[in-house]
Parts: sequence; structure tokens; C-alpha cells
Amino acid sequence: MKKKMSIVLSAAVSLSLLLGACSQKEEKPEVSSSENVTEAGSLPITPDKTTLRVLMYGNSLVENFATNEYTKWLEEKTNIQIEWEVAPEKSAQEKLNITLAGGDYPDVIMGFSISPVQMSLYGKDGVFIPLNDLIEKYGVETKKMFNTVTYAKETITAPDGNIYGLPQINECYHCTMSQKMWINQDWLTKLGLQMPETTDEFYEVLKAFKEKDPNGNGKKDEIPMAGYVSSGPEKFLMSAFVEKDMNDMIINNGKIDVAFTQPGWKDGLSYMRKLYAEGLIAPETFTQDLNGLKKMSGNSEVILGSAPSNYSGSFLPSADRIKDYVAVPPQEGPSGMKSVSLNPFGLTQGAYVITNKAKNPEAAFRLADFMYSEEATMRAIFGRPDQEWATAGTSDVSIAGEPAKWIRLENLSGLQNLGWSQTGPSVRTSAFRLSEAAAPGTQETILYQETKQKYEPYKIDADKVVPPLFFTKDQSEELAGLSKTITDYKNEFLARAVTGDIDLEKEWDGYLKTLDGMNLKRYLQIYQEAYDAKQ
Repeated sequence: MKKKMSIVLSAAVSLSLLLGACSQKEEKPEVSSSENVTEAGSLPITPDKTTLRVLMYGNSLVENFATNEYTKWLEEKTNIQIEWEVAPEKSAQEKLNITLAGGDYPDVIMGFSISPVQMSLYGKDGVFIPLNDLIEKYGVETKKMFNTVTYAKETITAPDGNIYGLPQINECYHCTMSQKMWINQDWLTKLGLQMPETTDEFYEVLKAFKEKDPNGNGKKDEIPMAGYVSSGPEKFLMSAFVEKDMNDMIINNGKIDVAFTQPGWKDGLSYMRKLYAEGLIAPETFTQDLNGLKKMSGNSEVILGSAPSNYSGSFLPSADRIKDYVAVPPQEGPSGMKSVSLNPFGLTQGAYVITNKAKNPEAAFRLADFMYSEEATMRAIFGRPDQEWATAGTSDVSIAGEPAKWIRLENLSGLQNLGWSQTGPSVRTSAFRLSEAAAPGTQETILYQETKQKYEPYKIDADKVVPPLFFTKDQSEELAGLSKTITDYKNEFLARAVTGDIDLEKEWDGYLKTLDGMNLKRYLQIYQEAYDAKQ
């Protein structure tokens, strides 16, 4: 099973889209025996115009789902008209809860990332219909996705054996190793410093940033390192002291554990305390949000030396500033530990569910299945062929250094009405994403190169990563309280230990006892039960 869970980063990508062909057969449709839809794989999906009521998670980057170019193309291809109810992003979850509690369900609920426990609960109650038979009979593109993304089917299958929701697949290569640190290469060069390879060398670099005026303005205004509440320096630095996945958990010999009770975690806290005590970590790191970090990096004078983030563009103001920052390789800690946290699962649960109110569930499923096709995915994410993207030329080289298969002509950024801006079902495997023609200096190209060269050689084994799990209703309810209590305390202790608000040496044993009192053992037991149930 563990091998099934391994991400397939080198999966082959079909060229059907890029050659201008549609993966569904556009022939004179043969009506299926149910007379609700045409033969599997045919277009249009229904012989007569059919209307589906859809509750959609709102997206601030989409001007209007009803008039959207992708929507109009879908409707023309499928003969299915969509009656939209769009839930504003800020109140979307509240709208979903009210809808589910009230009983006036639409045919389809899309884009909400409905949790596994909700899918199990409402599936068991009959609100969300099981999709297994529909997949077997009509799932042309869904089956292709299952064959290519080998962990997908297992991941979305509930403990009762049913599939109640379809996922969005987005295997972002650089995101699988997203806990990076970015550093000002211009400052390293000016000060004659080498890229740090160990935690001791990183300390010396940060100290030089603080003391040697790398921005050359004659002031000691440099900030050696800063982060923000949900992206602190521990995301990157702790991997020099203890192996962990991106949720600070780890599987060793089939047993799930947390990293934040290990001796290496304490060592990492002690190291960060040293950095903070010498003014090498900005105090705001543990209280500010991303906007605060952006203000630090957006000054007319460069004052920020390094920051933890998936990509430097998240906190830097411009392309000119971005080019000055490069990724810091994983650091080797005092014990020789040198690792990279990993999340190999590029899947979002519950992107598309069909309710028991659907008058034509076959058509509702066929629509989602068609949205998994390459042509639909390209239009949904990147826009119109030969306008926002095109088939690559024979001389174009991909991000991964192979012959490219498609090329981006224009970015769909900001408010637009051409695609759905990553809302709803679509399939982008890692191989497909990396088949885009490389554009030197662009974000995707930089992220691939930095991740491939610096991070991949040190990533932890995929078998050590806790996979997406289905929990029962009782498990989920118990876990919700435990998880918040434990996580809040872990984060509070980290911030207090690093900033010197508590004495780490004196308080460490008490920290472990407090976690034990918060029933950390039961927390891990629930995870272990769910994990064992998948084996």
C-alpha cells in the first residue's frame, strides 16, 4: 500500500490536448440505456439541454461564473446549462453548513474542499450519493486520473468503500518540498560570503548581515531574518535537527509520532533562541501576518536578508527584487541531520459532490468527468488556446529540461473572466505542469531549479509522511478538540522559548508533561487507527 501512496512525479502526459484534439468523442451521440445521457465518452453529454443547480465556492479572481468563458465553453460542449449559486469566499463555509442543515440541496456542490469526515457523514445519511457505479460506467477521464495519480482512488475512498466526492489534482513539484528559506544573494556577494551549508554557517551569515551593512546605507537597519505567524523559521530550520513531514509528524516503522516532542526539536528551539537573542530574527516574526513581512521587504531600501516561504514572490514586491533572492539549501545540524520535509500528495478532497436532489446524476457526474480532460483543465486554469496558451514549438524546452508540450502566452492574473482560477475539478499531474515551456527567470522555472538541485536530494522518504486519512465521525469530533489544544500549545511554547519568555532548559520537561496531559497519546492513537485501517 505504501508504494501505492508514493507520488508519481514522472507520469507520462497525454498529448491529445496539445495536438488540438478533445479527449471526448464529438460524434453523433448515442443515447445510453438510461436515456439521461449519451454514451460514455461522447459529446454532448445529454441529447437535450439539461440544467444543473450548482452551489459553487466563490473565487475573488473570477468575475462571474455565469458569464465566464470557460463556463460558456463547457455548456456548449456538454449541452448542460448551469444554474449558479455562488457562495462568497468569506462566508462560504457558513453557506455550506446552512445548505446541508436546511435540506434544500443543489444538484452539485463544487469547489468547497469538503472534508473526508463530512463526506462520510453525509454519504452515510444519503445526502451525498456514492459515485462508484457512475465511475465504473461513465468515468472515462476519472479512470485515467486514477491510473496516473496512483494514490488518488485510495485516498478518496471512504471507510465504507464508497467514493462520495471527486478531488482536484494539482501535483505541484516545488510545493512537495515547500518549506524553503530565501536569502539575499546580493548581500552574500557584497560581503564575500559563501552560501551556508550548516546551521553554524547560517548563524555566521545572519550575524554578518546584522553587523556589516550589506545594503551600504551606513545604518544598522538590516533585518537578518524575518517570517510571519504561519510561516516561521522553524518550518525550514527544524529539519536540521529532526525528521518531520509538513505537519510536524513522522512515521517510523509503521508507527505515527510527532516531531515536536523529540530531543532534536528541543535542540532546534535552542538554536533559534540563540539567533533571536542576538537580534538575528525579527521580533515581529511571531506576531505579524504576511502583510507585515511584505512591508519589511517592500521598502525602497533593501533591509531584509532572509525569510522562510514556499516561494520568494509571496513576500517580495517585484521581479527585480525577486532576482536578488535564492533558496538556502537544507542545513546540516550539529548531529549531522540534514533533511527536507515532504508532502507528496497533490490532491484536494471533496472538490465535487452530487447530492440526492440531482434529477440527472449521470449528467452531473459526466460533467465532472469531462472537466478532468486535458482540454477542459487547460481552459479552466490557463484560458483559451492560442490566446493565453498554445502548443509548444519543436525547439521549446520544458521547465524540467525536456521537450516542452505547451507554452504560456499570457498569465491569467488578477480579476478575470476567462477561467475558473483553480476552482472545481481538474487534473494537473507533476509531469504535466513541468511540461510547460521554461521561461528563464520566471517563478515556476526558478522554483523547479531550486527545488530539484537543492532540496530533492535530502527529502525524507515518502513512506515517513502521514498520508491523507479518513476519520470516523467520532474520531473526527474527538480529534478536532485535541488537535487545536495541542497545536496551539506547541506553537505558543515555541514562540515563548525562542523569544526567551521562558527558560527552555527548565521548562522542557514540563512542556512534555503538559502535552501528555492534553492527551497527546490519544491524539496519536486516533491517527494510528485511521492509518492502520488504510493498510
